[in-house]
Amino acid sequence: MKLFIKIFLWFLVAIAITIYTILIITRTFQTDPLLSRIQRGTRNQMTIFSGTATQIAAAEGEQGLRDFLSRLRDTDPPRKVDLVDADGSTWFGDRDMMADTDDLVGGVFASGTIDLDISSEERTVGAAPVTFPDGRRFVLLVQWERTLPPPMFYGSTPGYLRLAALLVTAVIACVLLALYLSTPIRRLREATNRFAAGDLSTRVGGRVKRRRDEIADLARDFDKMAERIESLINNQQRLNRDISHELRSPLARLNVSLEIAKQRANEETAPMLDRIERESTRLNEMISRILTLAKLESGSVEYERTPLSFTELVTEVAEDANFEAQANGRHVVISESDECVVSGNEILLRSAVENILRNAVRHTAEGTAVDVRLMRNNGTALLRISDHGGGVPEDEIENLFKPFYRVSDARERKTGGIGLGLAIAQRAIEAHSGNIRAKNVPTGLEIEIELKAASDRRKMDGVNTASSALRQ
Repeated sequence: MKLFIKIFLWFLVAIAITIYTILIITRTFQTDPLLSRIQRGTRNQMTIFSGTATQIAAAEGEQGLRDFLSRLRDTDPPRKVDLVDADGSTWFGDRDMMADTDDLVGGVFASGTIDLDISSEERTVGAAPVTFPDGRRFVLLVQWERTLPPPMFYGSTPGYLRLAALLVTAVIACVLLALYLSTPIRRLREATNRFAAGDLSTRVGGRVKRRRDEIADLARDFDKMAERIESLINNQQRLNRDISHELRSPLARLNVSLEIAKQRANEETAPMLDRIERESTRLNEMISRILTLAKLESGSVEYERTPLSFTELVTEVAEDANFEAQANGRHVVISESDECVVSGNEILLRSAVENILRNAVRHTAEGTAVDVRLMRNNGTALLRISDHGGGVPEDEIENLFKPFYRVSDARERKTGGIGLGLAIAQRAIEAHSGNIRAKNVPTGLEIEIELKAASDRRKMDGVNTASSALRQ
């Protein structure tokens, strides 16, 4: 679940709980004082009613009492009024209109004091003793409709409108708060992805750093880290380029001197001069590859991209590699070759495939063949190159594409590798937004290249089809 959704839901739940708590507390403080006022008011009124009824019965007789009870019943707001005899009969009124009052009447007859029934939320019933001049005892019952506190949200159109306005306000507030907290984190994540993709100049930006919280501190720390890493990588690349360029001049003079020395060499010095020439050639190749790698890593050079037949390119490179491999008792065989057209730079792609093939030829066992398979798979060109060299330890596979990394120094020195071929191939493929992977297979090591195939048929016009696959 996204951080924005989490923050939004947490704020919404917190606001809902707060509103519910406020409603409960408000309702409690409204209800309890109201009940106390109802009890006091009802008891006072019943005291007045019972006293007045007793006086009227003594002064005006039963008819006067009936007239008083009728006026009491019809007073605005109207009330239900009964006068109940000791035997349970109704002397005045309609007892059926006030159900469930037997216990209340019995309690008043027993105690001779006023009693109330406020258990219902809809009514209040008061009971008070009344005594006739002849000594007969009665209980006066009066029922009022309960006055409830007005509903805050329910039961009326304004209440529903208030509830809707409160919900909309809560949702808007939660959205704004969630955006305020999640937006800088999203920007920081985007900056991290751009930085990881190779854009070392990426910085989070001023809007996030202007904040005065932990997120702003994190953004400033990220920018410091990015600046430091960019400086270190640029210095490393600059050092590689400077060293390589500085070595080119003495190497050129060394080759000139070597040619002169070879012309004057005798039988004893000729082998040593040949060895010096081989080492000079190897050193010159290393410098050339370092410069190529530095250009690819810097990203400062824009390479022209055109539609080209990847099948033909792989076939040509395989033919050259096979010619060189045969001199050492090895072969390069294309076992599968689909027609694949890609949009890219021919020089870079040729260099990538050539470095991988030469690496495979160096490490495949004598008398074996390097297998090349080119397939078109779901809109991609998939190239797999596998050797018969026994593979590499699983924990070393991820390091194969690091510059100057060698699984076995002794083996690489014997085969002539300098640990830059696969690194250059990886940078070249990544420059084409492709993928390159290495894995162990039963025969040895397999390198897989995946490039996006050209889908527009018009771009394929003029592109040569693949030549025939090599045969052993």
